[in-house]
Amino acid sequence: MLRFTTKFPAIFTAASAAPPHRYGGASTAVVRPPLGIIRALVVALFFVVQCLSEPPPLAAEPKLKGGPAQQTVPAPKRSQIADLPIPVQEMRDAILIAVASGDIEELRTPIEWNELRPEFEIPPDQDPIEYWRKTSKDGAGREILAILGNLLAGAPAKLPIGPDLENNDVFVWPYLSELPPNTLSPSQEVELFRMMPPDVATSMRTSKHWTWYRLAIAADGTWHIFSKPSKKR
Repeated sequence: MLRFTTKFPAIFTAASAAPPHRYGGASTAVVRPPLGIIRALVVALFFVVQCLSEPPPLAAEPKLKGGPAQQTVPAPKRSQIADLPIPVQEMRDAILIAVASGDIEELRTPIEWNELRPEFEIPPDQDPIEYWRKTSKDGAGREILAILGNLLAGAPAKLPIGPDLENNDVFVWPYLSELPPNTLSPSQEVELFRMMPPDVATSMRTSKHWTWYRLAIAADGTWHIFSKPSKKR
């Protein structure tokens, strides 16, 4: 509460009345307004100052139906290959060039474009190329190249989840990985069976969780991940 203190000048007190002015020898007394009117003006001035000094109350927050607002994850948007940002297209093309070569060693080029190694769910002390070569069923890493080619042949999901505030889009392949596997349309199920073994696709539809590989590239061309989910989302 703002305190407003008013000191009444001596001219407003009866004990300090000013001596009469003299004009041409005649004395003229100073005419003062009644003390009650002066006090009323001071009180009015006090309330004016109070109103001007206190900020207006904040607007009440709107009440939303169904309780407080909750953050929701935006629905994934399917992005066409032709509409991808140029850096994303360049990274995708570099990976597909390695796929077309049939040589897993060619994947080093897009991997080394990154400042940091993408997340491959591989121990950091292991070379990803050697790891894929050893773990592929063919023994040369061509299985991994085929998986990459199948993923990138389709359309990605466009998600606004990147760290860049101005351009935070991340493109995730395949877009089906952002949909519940048990809600896919017949044509989407065909896409599903084309990119993974039938038993894996059937298991995912039953468990309602995506368990196959996913690949993500940010709008600036950074390759973020190529791996299976570490846990159910």
